[in-house]
Amino acid sequence: MNEIYNQYKEDMEFFFVYVREAHPTDGWQVDANVEEGILFRQHQSIEERDEAAGSCTVGLQIQLPTLIEGIDNGIDDAYGAAPVRQYVLGKDGVVTYHGGAGPHFLDLDDWSEAIKSTIS
Repeated sequence: MNEIYNQYKEDMEFFFVYVREAHPTDGWQVDANVEEGILFRQHQSIEERDEAAGSCTVGLQIQLPTLIEGIDNGIDDAYGAAPVRQYVLGKDGVVTYHGGAGPHFLDLDDWSEAIKSTIS
């Protein structure tokens, strides 16, 4: 993701939007998160969400500018963003690409092609 961001960041704005916790300790926790020490409860405040987002972007070395979804989860509700989705919006704000549910169905090649098509 960082490679694509660095390749196209002069031609398009990119944002990583941190949304509700996909596998909270007080919800559907997964073994991999426990093993890796990724242990966050479902955010009760924007401050908790901000702290979790910071841990995520540092831990995953995400270079994209990061935005924090409001505690009302409006972005996730509107876009089905959790746990991971990739979108491309044209200059008119219309979605030109909606990637598969991640992490298993993310396709960076498709995403890159959608970006190329949108900026050309």
